[in-house]
Amino acid sequence: MLAHCSARRAVNVLHRPCGKVQPRSFQRRTFVSTETFTNGFLDLATALPLPPSFPPYSTTIIICTVVSRLIWTVPFSIWAKQRQRRAEEEIMPIINSLKPGVSKLVLTEMQKAGVRGTKEQIQAAHGKRVKQLLTTRRKQLFLEYRCSPGFTMAIPIITQVPLFMGFSIVLNRLSQAPTPFDSESFLTLSTLAHADPTATLPIALGLVTLANVESSRWFMTDAQRERQEKVQKWKEDRVARGETVIEPQKIIKSALRLISVGRIVVATMVPGGVVLYWVTSATFGLVQTWIMDYWELRRKRKLALAPTLSKKTPAAKQ
Repeated sequence: MLAHCSARRAVNVLHRPCGKVQPRSFQRRTFVSTETFTNGFLDLATALPLPPSFPPYSTTIIICTVVSRLIWTVPFSIWAKQRQRRAEEEIMPIINSLKPGVSKLVLTEMQKAGVRGTKEQIQAAHGKRVKQLLTTRRKQLFLEYRCSPGFTMAIPIITQVPLFMGFSIVLNRLSQAPTPFDSESFLTLSTLAHADPTATLPIALGLVTLANVESSRWFMTDAQRERQEKVQKWKEDRVARGETVIEPQKIIKSALRLISVGRIVVATMVPGGVVLYWVTSATFGLVQTWIMDYWELRRKRKLALAPTLSKKTPAAKQ
């Protein structure tokens, strides 16, 4: 076969038309096809030294999911968490320290400008102006400290979506007949090439996704809970006065809850190998969220105790 390929190359060279030579970059352009990844996955499943009792393809899906998340998504999640910490611990204290001065400055400017009206109107105008100035300064600090909240929130999505879509496409391609996935079953899956007949894994996927949405309430400090209650009461007072209150967080959570239900429906129609990957990835994400939120809770509790300990230390020395 090597001789045949060499002969073909020689014939192509002899019959190559004379003229301007094409740039080298155009001559050697190659594209990675889905077949490359599917063949690589099958080779990996065959080469892994797994015990005979372990289903090779299902185990390889789980191993690849965990390893890829550890290598690719976890570092970006830690980076995003560090950006969030800078915003909370460095920028917000600066903004809070600026509030009294900005409030006095705006009040002085309004008095000089001769702003008049009812007490409620003056307070509303004052609050609006103070909010505008503090928002402008906060945006400047976000740029200075490189921790813009919009990009911080987008980092996990940007890093996870390509990996999620790519692996799902590869596994879906491997599930098309003829495929070795037909010869392996796992848990409630009769084969990895067909949908779960009992819908057990799709339901588990929806529950894990929903738990990931609701787990943000499980790791909150007392100060955060108290602040949340105050904000909720303030919103209720505004609604009672007939004002319209838009709550982006509630809208996002409601959308994520609907997505959790939608994932169950979609998962009942895709091959078992793809569902197994989705369940493994969602479970890994849930555990990752729990661990990072628990560490964040411990860190915030230590920060809250630091002033108390610093006050007790001089008293103990005396």
